[in-house]
Amino acid sequence: MDQTAVILVNLGTPDSPKLPDVRRYLFQFLNDRRVIDLPWIFQKALVNLIIVPFRAPKSTKLYKRLWSDKGSPLLYYSQQVASEIQNRLGNNYVIFNAMRYGNPDLKIILRQVEGQIFKKIIILPLFPQYASATTGSVFELIMKQVSSWQTFPDIRMVSSFHDHPLFIRAFADQAAKYDTSSFDHVIFSFHGLPLRQINKLHPGKDCLTCECQIKTIAEGKLCYKAACYETARLIAAEIGLSSKEYSVTFQSRLSKNWMSPFTDKTLIKKAKAGTKKILIFAPSFVADCLETTVEIEYEYDHLFKIHGGEQLQMVESLNGNKVWIDSLQQMIMELNK
Repeated sequence: MDQTAVILVNLGTPDSPKLPDVRRYLFQFLNDRRVIDLPWIFQKALVNLIIVPFRAPKSTKLYKRLWSDKGSPLLYYSQQVASEIQNRLGNNYVIFNAMRYGNPDLKIILRQVEGQIFKKIIILPLFPQYASATTGSVFELIMKQVSSWQTFPDIRMVSSFHDHPLFIRAFADQAAKYDTSSFDHVIFSFHGLPLRQINKLHPGKDCLTCECQIKTIAEGKLCYKAACYETARLIAAEIGLSSKEYSVTFQSRLSKNWMSPFTDKTLIKKAKAGTKKILIFAPSFVADCLETTVEIEYEYDHLFKIHGGEQLQMVESLNGNKVWIDSLQQMIMELNK
């Protein structure tokens, strides 16, 4: 039987919320040259002598808050989605769940795929907006691993799905659990990136003056900033928000030289200005994780309230949403034509 292998890839998670596992995960993640794109010697010194030793204990406490009886939500929902897609697509497909860092290890999954005979391989990184540090890193690792294979099946990759109609509808479906009209404002919070990584995408064009914040641009498919704003516009239109009713912000920054406006600063500003109720989306994440469950629901909620806000309601990530699974199924079948 001719079969198609589908590899769903998410970022990753420690094996447990214990310090050695968290340290190991951070070491692997932050030593990726696409994640911290500094000169080699500076990256190694920064990561291994400063960031990991000091960050690992703090991150361990956060992962302990995140962990549930089912383990890591990111891993749990990734497995659930892969299982559901396998049931839908049947025996003509073999669905693999992989993580770029941690387990299930993408390198091990690729060795399993190499050992079987597939007519086609579909790579689907679960990052809606393309970024070199996420989707780019996945593609680079896969190309390096596959380069040593003796035979090459047809390999197809999804680089971005930030504007896929069913992906947009899935977030609108999640938001339907809440009465958006009862909130004073809506925020779309995306994971931030260093400004130098954004500026590399279109040399000669000043990212600060780019019109991607207000309209679709030609570079939008592979420019992370443009894709974030486009995602926000599309979800806002789907749920009936005007441009004045929502803001786009960026979270999880490591320095002031990251994408702005910053989510935490925006929440403080809104609270001090008298905004009491905010509905917040995190559309760069398709499964709940540290950045949603802990950073937004716990840390940002506390921050908003101590400055005068009353309710910060997060719209859950897509997790096992049926429309989200419909979108993945549609993308896979379109690539398998």
